[in-house]
Amino acid sequence: MTLEEKVAQLIQGDINGWTPNPNDPEDDTLSYNATGLVEMMKYKAGSIWAGYQMPYDKLAYTIEVGQRYLMENTTLGIPALIQSEGLHGYPNNGTIWPSPIGLAASFNPDLLKQAAATIADEAEGFGINQLFAPDLDLGRELRWGRVEEGYGEDPFLVGAMASAYVDGVQSGSRRNTSSTAIARMAATCKHFAAFGSPQGGLNVAPVTGGERDLRTLYLPPFQKACVKSLAIMTAYSAYDGVPAAGDSHLLVDILRKEWGYKYWVVSDAGCVDLLQNNHQVCDSRECSAKLAVSQYQGEMGGGTYTYLTLPDQVKKGLVSESIIDQTVKYILRTKFALGLFENPYPYKDYKSKIRTPSTLQLLKQMDEEQIILLKNDKNTLPLSKSISSVAVIGPSAGQVLLMIIYYSSGKLPLTAIFGDTPLTKLTHPFFSDYVFHGAAANGISPLDGIKKLLGGTNVKVNYAEGCKLWSNDQSGFADAVTAAKNSDAAVVFVGTWSRDQTELWAGLNATTGEHVDVSDLGLVGASLDLVKTIKATGKPTIVAFISGRPVSEPWIAEHADAIVQQFYPGEMGGLAVAEVLFGDVNPSGKMPISAPRSIGTAPAFYNYLKNSRPGWPGPGKILDDGTLVFDHAYILDSPWPLWSFGDGLSYTTFNYTNLRLSKSTLKASDTLKVTVSVSNTGSRDGKEVVQAYVTDRVASVVTVNQSLQGFQKVNIPKGKTVDVSISIPIQQLQVWSSSNKFLVEPGVFDIKIGSSSLAVLTGNFTVV
Repeated sequence: MTLEEKVAQLIQGDINGWTPNPNDPEDDTLSYNATGLVEMMKYKAGSIWAGYQMPYDKLAYTIEVGQRYLMENTTLGIPALIQSEGLHGYPNNGTIWPSPIGLAASFNPDLLKQAAATIADEAEGFGINQLFAPDLDLGRELRWGRVEEGYGEDPFLVGAMASAYVDGVQSGSRRNTSSTAIARMAATCKHFAAFGSPQGGLNVAPVTGGERDLRTLYLPPFQKACVKSLAIMTAYSAYDGVPAAGDSHLLVDILRKEWGYKYWVVSDAGCVDLLQNNHQVCDSRECSAKLAVSQYQGEMGGGTYTYLTLPDQVKKGLVSESIIDQTVKYILRTKFALGLFENPYPYKDYKSKIRTPSTLQLLKQMDEEQIILLKNDKNTLPLSKSISSVAVIGPSAGQVLLMIIYYSSGKLPLTAIFGDTPLTKLTHPFFSDYVFHGAAANGISPLDGIKKLLGGTNVKVNYAEGCKLWSNDQSGFADAVTAAKNSDAAVVFVGTWSRDQTELWAGLNATTGEHVDVSDLGLVGASLDLVKTIKATGKPTIVAFISGRPVSEPWIAEHADAIVQQFYPGEMGGLAVAEVLFGDVNPSGKMPISAPRSIGTAPAFYNYLKNSRPGWPGPGKILDDGTLVFDHAYILDSPWPLWSFGDGLSYTTFNYTNLRLSKSTLKASDTLKVTVSVSNTGSRDGKEVVQAYVTDRVASVVTVNQSLQGFQKVNIPKGKTVDVSISIPIQQLQVWSSSNKFLVEPGVFDIKIGSSSLAVLTGNFTVV
């Protein structure tokens, strides 16, 4: 390979170099710009961005043209990595799943693995072979707009869910490849590392921390899930003063040497330019390119393509060609692992896997299992289908739009969702970010879901929007009050909102999403007053939060009769929440992230360091009549969250008994097996998430008050008891010692097991 050919392998190209009008989703021109194709592949040939919204035949044609040129018309015949997004679905009119925070709420890694496999199924046929997911950023700074993209606040849960995603996406091999191909799709773990806790909650801001936080919080999920992934993406941010894209300790010492990672690493879009323009650790593009490539990573687009300076820098002796060589080896290894040298092309039946009945069935299960029942006073839920009417109220219930819905290969198969019911009016659901414009048209809003579910009953649905998500206007309250008064119960849908990629980057309003950060975790506009107004009617009031992060509204937590949390759903989310509200589905989701009472009481994560929440006699509070009750922690509030990690109720009851430990004394090389008997003592079948937490009583450094060390989701029929076993390798209990290395320290450990982080059964064991 010439030096220029090597550098071209390290720079991301784009199909916009040869396909006409890639940003026009209606353009179906099957032609290409031959000059643009040659020019693109001369300088940017290692990976190609193809994450566009375009007709299926045009996308497949465009990718085929690009790969055939590389394979048949270049000296080396090296195929490209073809890239797209994939956080919660293949976005080019593929099936959209719940946001990752919602996927995590299912606490079901096996189901996520199956979901991820369908995402790969849908993308693979078009010739896509790399997806920019999963996101392993810990959700510990809730002001940050991208909390919805990750799997929650806990390293163990994040690692388990991300590992399931990687396994699902990469499992199998592409058609017509040999046994040397070990995967069919490259998962891309991001953002390496410690990206999700920026100062002030502001996107790409620096992250404060030391080696102990890095080793014990931020890196364990990556080590569990990503050593096996075929790609990793570096973070925009700086950690402890060092930009991730230029951090040799992170990218070389730990990732390459300690972990032995041997596959492709790439910067985030425009990230290398930030070394000069934002972090200001470089004074030129040349410096930025040298610093970044010295960490053995490629350069994504979105910037000035600083790597184009590398050939001259090598010739001048400023950059060693051996660094270029080694980095090229990493991308080639990923390509060989994918079997791309044997078959990099789209399949003839490229759309055969899009939104299949089996995928929709899995999607429905996931949309059901991610819903969390947070409160249920006096068994307000489930609502009976024998009531005469129900009020469906709120800005998140659905905006009624007149539309004819099409996607690029023809009319949407709405019969798969609604049967033969004709719909001329569809409400507009909000999905998480990283979906394309119009994707919401494939979904079901809560209002449509409730109407569909109650279609064969005599229950009347009284709908009123009440207010807009983004407005203080209360002129719609009167209609909402009328709807509530004319109904037996009211369900008020409120929460946050995100935008698809077109709207988000156009600057439309939103309260979650990339570069959408907040200073308040409560509801925006008139939503809280709407809930209060409906509650004042005296009718049973159920609040359904649809959001990309927890909503901090203590008044609702105290006064609503029942509360349901649905993190941004997938396409079946509206039907799923309807089935939960009316009891067709027993909720089984758990909080993957804690909900503080306000931004002033954050952070509220459950795994806080010992002594972080001192036991003052407080807390203080402000009563409904305005009376101030002062105390010390805090003077007018509480550090304890509204809902903690792992919380989630059911329509049945579970009883935990007979905690057994396989051993009472263990060595560092042992594995503890914890077994508990769980009985369904209620009147209906239910799924329970059995959670095991461990506390290190005495350590050489300050450790967390408790940490999740295992969980299992089980289905337990009513009246039945099952034994659930969770294995905990003692190595998981290691601490980053004051000598800057991991040690399993001898001593006594407490173990708790139950249905949340407030576990009910306790025991202890000793490590020698």
